[in-house]
Amino acid sequence: MKTRALIFDVDGTLAETEEAHRQAFNATFAAAGLDWHWDPPLYAELLKITGGKERIRAFLNTAAPAIMMKDESIAALHRDKTKVYGDIIARRGVTLRPGVRELIQFARMRGIRTAVATTTNLPNVDALCIACWDKPAAAVFDAIAAGDEALQKKPAPDIYHIALERLGLGPDCCIAFEDSRNGLLAAKNAGLRVVVTPSHYSAGEDFAEADLRLPDLASFEIARFD
Repeated sequence: MKTRALIFDVDGTLAETEEAHRQAFNATFAAAGLDWHWDPPLYAELLKITGGKERIRAFLNTAAPAIMMKDESIAALHRDKTKVYGDIIARRGVTLRPGVRELIQFARMRGIRTAVATTTNLPNVDALCIACWDKPAAAVFDAIAAGDEALQKKPAPDIYHIALERLGLGPDCCIAFEDSRNGLLAAKNAGLRVVVTPSHYSAGEDFAEADLRLPDLASFEIARFD
């Protein structure tokens, strides 16, 4: 079947943004007077849990079980982190991974729709798009499903179901692009074909279920799926 839409994960797939997220978490913790520090090995483990608020809760449960923090406090901490992340992206800049810009441009020229299906929240998606395209996400992608819109986060397929509904398409004519095992499983559980381009933090994960694994999207050809 001819491909009618491309659906992208964001962090690690469009750009190597996870290190900026890690730095934003640590800066936010310090500003809040918390003596927490997520080094790269710890953050790599926490990334196996999708969602920033969920990572904070998981960290509390394992590393600081004596600290009682309400969901409202975690949400407030995460909102502060989102602002810090946006500042980091705007100040330091970020580059798209190889092939991403060209693939999205190719899709636009061929009338193939594009979408985002991500567990990161919309302000983070906008920050990245403004840094890379000088325009918000809604001006880059035809449909956006992001953050807490899904009842269950990846590896559950919910966020992909939302993206497909907004595109008005079934999964058989769409291709998903992911960098993590949780993302791969979410897309496969939604019935999509999946191309995986492992990122810095996800390179060692199992991607056996992927339809195609590439180092990046520079060599990707839609024709091989049609």
